[in-house]
Amino acid sequence: MTAPSLGARAFSSPRELTRVGERLSFVYLERCVVHRDAHALTAEDAEGTTHIPSATIGTLLLGPGTRITHQAMSVLGECGAGVVWVGEEGVRYYAGGRALTRSSALVEAQATAWANRRARLSVARAMYRLRFADEDPSGLTRHELLGREGTRVKACYRREAARTGVPWHGRHYAPGDFASADAPNQAVTAAAQCMYGIAHAVVAALGCAPGLGFVHSGHELSFVLDIADLYKTEIGIPVAFDAAAEGTEDIGARTRRALRDAVNRTGLLDRCVSDIKELLGAGGQEGVAHDGDRVTLQTDRGVEVDSGRNYDVEGQSW
Repeated sequence: MTAPSLGARAFSSPRELTRVGERLSFVYLERCVVHRDAHALTAEDAEGTTHIPSATIGTLLLGPGTRITHQAMSVLGECGAGVVWVGEEGVRYYAGGRALTRSSALVEAQATAWANRRARLSVARAMYRLRFADEDPSGLTRHELLGREGTRVKACYRREAARTGVPWHGRHYAPGDFASADAPNQAVTAAAQCMYGIAHAVVAALGCAPGLGFVHSGHELSFVLDIADLYKTEIGIPVAFDAAAEGTEDIGARTRRALRDAVNRTGLLDRCVSDIKELLGAGGQEGVAHDGDRVTLQTDRGVEVDSGRNYDVEGQSW
């Protein structure tokens, strides 16, 4: 959920807040001061104040120009909401507070699938299937997956170049030297960076491990790169070529704004959440619960017992 202009909404008071059956997954705020009024958050800008029931927030995305008070952070902590500091409309990830969930089930499912070679390959194949639904990757090796992915991405570049009329001479990117590339390459790079920020925000909000990737490896953001790539050919590359077709001036900023609009239009944040849960289920963790506040203790042979009890040897509490 986005809030491009707080003042554009009708003002409310705490007494007018209605009960909701479930939390909003993401609430985005920008250019305002976030404070607390009883159990609600207040977002104040030059045009007025909007009240937001804190218990309805899954993850609060704080965009440019926001300031948040200690009391506001306190109520978010009390209701178990996540907080992430992001760029405009969530297209960059800067820092994050606690995860949205109190359960470790999702990150445990990720670690379990990652630690087993067969399960890790199963998730990699599922990622390929999400990207290219017209092709069945069952039975493909990792090397074959990489080859097929490279072929499909190259075809996407050619297709978008033909669609937009933008000359394309291949993907060229020099790390740290954005200006050295031509316009379409600059746009593709800007779009990719935005997608990384969006994916990072979702991964952090869900409490997953950013470094445990299933396609990428060896980097602290390997899983983030995996998730961002899921939407490269569908959203990122087409948006980049559209921006390049409009001209070369200020192409990085224009691409970021266009991608922001595409993310909002397609509901990408919620889709990322669903896709991550589905992918980790593909690793063999069917029926993983992602909510709740349950703490157990581990014993032998994979058995878990209740916490808050003294399992002394003589008493044999288990």
